[in-house]
Amino acid sequence: MFETFYKDLEALGIVPVIVLENERSAAPMADALMAAGMAAAEVTFRTDAAAASIRAMREAQPEMIVGAGTVISVEQVDAAVASGAAFIVAPNLDVEVVKACIERNVPVLPGAVTPTEVGAARKLGLTVTKFFPAAQYGGLATIRALSAPFTGHRFIPTGGVSMGNIKEYLAAPEVIACGGTWMVAPELIGAGDFAQVTERAAEAMAALRSVRG
Repeated sequence: MFETFYKDLEALGIVPVIVLENERSAAPMADALMAAGMAAAEVTFRTDAAAASIRAMREAQPEMIVGAGTVISVEQVDAAVASGAAFIVAPNLDVEVVKACIERNVPVLPGAVTPTEVGAARKLGLTVTKFFPAAQYGGLATIRALSAPFTGHRFIPTGGVSMGNIKEYLAAPEVIACGGTWMVAPELIGAGDFAQVTERAAEAMAALRSVRG
């Protein structure tokens, strides 16, 4: 299930997790990330501007893979899909949300940080899940421990991922990609400093290339 998406996700390597309070920031954000070669984005549904922002980013950069994050209800799944979201990310494993995505043929990355959650995700046909918050749940050590009984399962760690540890995460075969916020920090968006977004994103992409080629 979703194998083509998983291959794309691995090739992308890094997915910035973005909170946009105003859709006017969406197009400049898409332009800034693409200028650095970062062709993916997860726009969180924590604000009322999320759906419009996803739409605006896709219009500004049609080649960018833009998904919806922090999706915690079926209603949000529908709103995200209607806005053109290419994938759905959830902080938790909600069976109704996952099934709604599967029914709509939209790739979904639910959060799973325990053996029970990973097992439940596997039962639903998923072989990649989000690992959030990564730092608080033991980071790479826990990911490796979970991967032992669930052979072939892979994770996208988010929360506590930074330039200080991203190479270690990306080098691990259990990690398909990493989610991060430092290159799209709220203070940069608030200040309209999209040049700094590009600079930080370019630094992250350089780290990705140094590990995965």
